Amino acid sequence: MRRLVGLGVAAVLCLTAGCGYTTRAFVSATGYRTIHVRPFANKVDTTSEESVGSRFKTYFPLLENKVTNAVVDRFIYDGELRVVPEDEADIVLSGDLVHYRRESLRDADDDTPQEYRISLFVDITLTDAKTDRVLWHKTNFAGDTSYYTTGSYVKSESQALEDAVADLARRIVETTVEIW
Repeated sequence: MRRLVGLGVAAVLCLTAGCGYTTRAFVSATGYRTIHVRPFANKVDTTSEESVGSRFKTYFPLLENKVTNAVVDRFIYDGELRVVPEDEADIVLSGDLVHYRRESLRDADDDTPQEYRISLFVDITLTDAKTDRVLWHKTNFAGDTSYYTTGSYVKSESQALEDAVADLARRIVETTVEIW
């Protein structure tokens, strides 16, 4: 019986013991409570051809607005930082949409693409609103998704674009509120 109790205690300790890897909230470590998200600017160059192939880049009107709205919505959903007007904010997030890429991942026997990956790239900066000190800056920060053009998981490019925007917003918020 003693042996079973000892094994049970050992099992509980093994299950509850961590490896020491943890995250902690950025706001609890710094005291920041509010954020302002400036509207993203669209700086995607649609006038030049892509480096691979001869297809012109795709332009989605108001994509920068979708990114801005998704980031704001994700901050509200996350709840760690309250989204406020700029003059009331502790920190300010600003960014530029710099690249949109769609690449073929899988082709059919007749070289027709069956699966694509969409990637959105932004340059983002988080600044202390009171001191104008840059807390961090990320270039070519990406959100992406893949989608199928045939089969049971078929999606349109615009539907997949919504998923890529949501992924980008999630990654931006996670980077902002967590210290690793």
